[in-house]
Amino acid sequence: MSSAECDAAIEYITTLKGGSINPGLERIADLLETMGNPEKDLRFIHLAGTNGKGSTLAFLYSVLTEAGYRVGRYTSPAVFNYRERFTVGKRMISEKDFVKGTEIVRAAAEEMAEKGKDTPSAFEAETALAFWYFKEKACDIVLLETGMGGRLDATNVIPAPMAAVIASVSYDHMNFLGDTLEKIAGEKAGIIKPGSAVVSAKQHEEAGSVIKKAAEQAKTEYYEVDEGAIKDRKVAKGALYQLFDYKDYKKIKIGLVGKYQLKNAALAIEAAQALRDKGLKITDSALLKGLENAVWPGRFQKVSDKPCVIVDGAHNEEAAERLAESIDYYFTNRNIVYIMGMLKDKEYEKVSRITAEKANCIFTVTTPNNPRALNAIELAETVRHFNKNVTAADSIDEAFEMAKMVAGTGGVVIVFGSLSFLRYLVKK
Repeated sequence: MSSAECDAAIEYITTLKGGSINPGLERIADLLETMGNPEKDLRFIHLAGTNGKGSTLAFLYSVLTEAGYRVGRYTSPAVFNYRERFTVGKRMISEKDFVKGTEIVRAAAEEMAEKGKDTPSAFEAETALAFWYFKEKACDIVLLETGMGGRLDATNVIPAPMAAVIASVSYDHMNFLGDTLEKIAGEKAGIIKPGSAVVSAKQHEEAGSVIKKAAEQAKTEYYEVDEGAIKDRKVAKGALYQLFDYKDYKKIKIGLVGKYQLKNAALAIEAAQALRDKGLKITDSALLKGLENAVWPGRFQKVSDKPCVIVDGAHNEEAAERLAESIDYYFTNRNIVYIMGMLKDKEYEKVSRITAEKANCIFTVTTPNNPRALNAIELAETVRHFNKNVTAADSIDEAFEMAKMVAGTGGVVIVFGSLSFLRYLVKK
């Protein structure tokens, strides 16, 4: 199997319908039916939310793996390698399996076209490929992250999952999901189905009431993070791990840093309890070891030293506040240099307002090969309202070289914004 064949398969899928977003379940349902409905032979945990669902998924993936289950994981977007989206047993899908799965999806799409049916989008094709792959690998359970929203997201074609897990809900994709927290939460809560346990982060009141009502209407068990039960245990200043207590669990250690990860870990603990109540065997030992060993690329992740380089996917107001909080906690009195890249449909002005003042110098970049990319010059003009020391770089490589030079060996380079541009900077 050549890499060229895999690259061609990736290009086929990612360019379907020009990569456009077109919510709805009819096309994915037709595609899966044509493929023999592989999703009906799988058990799912479905995750939605605006911030934290990826990290929560990473915690659960590690916990369930430690518990001895064969776990499939479907996430988006990928950070460093496109095939990261499809993972089983800590390994992403092989080039051979990816090409084979793509051919099955292509054949089904062509059959749909011959019958005069609407053909799938890129995300729908990816989702169908994931279900085929997880069935092929005989996964015991699949962790499934929504792409956008929930109700009309292609992933919501599945039967009732064992658990519907909803991470923190805030403003995102407002042109598709609505302009209020109630509307956005309503879309996220669309993954709730009768027979599924519902596990929620502590939400803003407007979002929380919508999620609780949806759980009540579906007559499901409801679990919610008790933020008052999270007790942060101090570790050495700047140490890139965390200790905390949650309810009866003491000195829980996690390697994902950023104070907000304590809430995501607590959400994973609540989800694990819900799954125990559903019959999964998860010992306390597996739970604690899984939390400690969880890895999630691109979320306040240290990728190199001298200078220290951190990458983070902060792309909206809430995520920016969490990033700013982490900078204050871990990097007090350090020379901070940013590299920022954003998409046009994200909250780049709010992100700039919250984060820019904490940097000594900022470089902006344009994400390559993405029609939604915000131009580096336009982003720099926005940032300049909050920090005058900003430069629009001609390329990501140029930005990185300049940032390292300005930071020096004792400084910190923080690369953040939309996850889709981080892969161009950090090699796995």
